[in-house]
Amino acid sequence: MRIKNFIIGIFAVLVMAGCKTNPFTGEKNLNFVSNEQLFPMAFQQYDQFLSENKVVTGASEAQMIKNVGQKIVTASERYLNANGYQGYLNGYAWEFNLVQDEAVNAWAMPGGKIVFYTGILPVAQNETGVAAIMAHEVAHALADHGAQRMSAGQLQQLVGVAGGVALSGKSEQTQQIFAQAYGIGSQVGVMLPFSRSHETEADRIGLTLMAIAGYDPAEAADLWRRMAAQSSGQAPPEFLSTHPASSTRIANITKWAPEAKAEAKKYGVTSFKK
Repeated sequence: MRIKNFIIGIFAVLVMAGCKTNPFTGEKNLNFVSNEQLFPMAFQQYDQFLSENKVVTGASEAQMIKNVGQKIVTASERYLNANGYQGYLNGYAWEFNLVQDEAVNAWAMPGGKIVFYTGILPVAQNETGVAAIMAHEVAHALADHGAQRMSAGQLQQLVGVAGGVALSGKSEQTQQIFAQAYGIGSQVGVMLPFSRSHETEADRIGLTLMAIAGYDPAEAADLWRRMAAQSSGQAPPEFLSTHPASSTRIANITKWAPEAKAEAKKYGVTSFKK
């Protein structure tokens, strides 16, 4: 019992202490993994990935990725500084690389390390499409989604251990039933919705960033329509997915795009590149 209480006590302390304010939403998010802990690991993994894959250099597409990335970061700095978050980007080391790979994908690692695969460029179609993807990925990095996922994963494990300890006197069958039910329940009921919420948040933040950078956020809906066409019939049901359904994303983006434009106008942006 003392072990159980100890574990639950640690759990409570981590939840209460491990919160960080999201500068874009103002909400407190679960996060007890500091940038000082996370960034060096992310940078090392990123460098290793680049060393094991073909990085495209010298091509106009690769330069566009870097240029658009820098524009989105500049927009981020403008937003953060204007809203009282000077110094928020300390420790970030932005890097934007294009990698030769047919996968329709792009991703970000904590600390600002971003990769585009060449396979996503036909879907992006143009610079504004790239900006929509880039702003989404930059938003993941800025909102500490990597650290939040690590924090949630650690708590998921901790609660599982606490449950196992609580049932240590029960039959092996009871313990197995709990382990299976908790594994499925925590994944479908907690971790997957948590991941989908990150994607939705990155969509909304990304619209604001691309608008401040001078790109039309309404174009992001067309991007996701093209994305949906690429994966037609392959996506799992939304409740079993790490990402919202394409129809959900498109509806949200269509609703939020005017808000992003209105926000950008506060920074003197009056025209938007399509």
